[in-house]
Amino acid sequence: MPRQDTILESCRQQGVSRRRFMQFCGTMAATLALPKAYAQTIATALSTKRKPTLVWLEFQDCAGNTESMLRSPHPAIEDIVLEAVSLEYHETIMAGYGKHAEAALRRVVDEEKGQYLAIVEGAIPTAENGIYCMINGRTALSIAQEVCGGAAAVIAVGACAWDGGLVRSNPNPTGAVGLQEAVPGVNVVNLPGCPHNSVNTAAVLVHYLTFGELPALDPENRPLFAYGQIIHDQCERRAHYDAGRYVQAWGDEGHRKGWCLFKMGCKGPEANYNCPTVRWNNATSWPVKSGHGCIACASSRFWDTKSPFYERLPRPAGFGVDVTAAEIGWTVVGAVAAATAAHATGHVIRDHFHPGGSAGAAQEAKEPEQQTTGVR
Repeated sequence: MPRQDTILESCRQQGVSRRRFMQFCGTMAATLALPKAYAQTIATALSTKRKPTLVWLEFQDCAGNTESMLRSPHPAIEDIVLEAVSLEYHETIMAGYGKHAEAALRRVVDEEKGQYLAIVEGAIPTAENGIYCMINGRTALSIAQEVCGGAAAVIAVGACAWDGGLVRSNPNPTGAVGLQEAVPGVNVVNLPGCPHNSVNTAAVLVHYLTFGELPALDPENRPLFAYGQIIHDQCERRAHYDAGRYVQAWGDEGHRKGWCLFKMGCKGPEANYNCPTVRWNNATSWPVKSGHGCIACASSRFWDTKSPFYERLPRPAGFGVDVTAAEIGWTVVGAVAAATAAHATGHVIRDHFHPGGSAGAAQEAKEPEQQTTGVR
């Protein structure tokens, strides 16, 4: 039977303190580009709503997105699995195997149709009726059609699940495509990247729990909070770009001093992602900070369109010493924050007049202490 615990109850059972719980809510509000006050709205929703059931499907992949989730300390795997969702099926990390694992997936699909969430990792082959990826005698395509078609919402994590990624790069003998192309019409949010960042995955889940739907998306179904800003405008090396200080060769003085990597092939001016702000390894670093140029791994068909990775882009229009970071970057930041906040505020207003709606928890935020003091 599906678990009935709320996220708050699960936090208490795992020994999570009230302070840590509220810090998590604050981090999610910041990641979602919402005003600080929304941390309480998120806390209220997580203290009243049942943990959603989640199934994680892996198809043509290297398991890099699973590895990213398992090795990310912020939020840690227990934050996602134990506190935010009831993860019922994941081939790589679940204890069950064979018929027991398949029975767990079957139970969710049959008993919780239209209620569970699905995460898809990896491309889906379509050539020769999809025979290039099969699980328990079924093609990845048929599994995706059934499982994702019956889900309330689907998150496609990583470049391969988004648009086919490396598997799709020419010549693509398996006919690999991304989820939204393989199963048109699914309610999907794409989290491209090679790999995805689990902070963004957690934020999408928290937004869905809080407001009852996916966050504001761009035309490619990527959440604006994570993909609405150009990497170049968020980069700590941007000042060096504006000043004309570039790395000319790996290991030179400029490289040692942290100068701009544009001439070494950095694709930051043509890439959208929040890598510079959420970062990796407990938010300590990201590729450009560590000395390697951005390869635009969250961009469409990046293996084909952004390589060679170590050759510089043609001079992008609108960038350089004639345009400051303030003129470009903060305009984009403001626009993304406004769009995201407007998306969320619309649900709060709706539920003020229709308390029974999907975001009814926002109304309950008027009594935050009564909702959260149960956590130690």
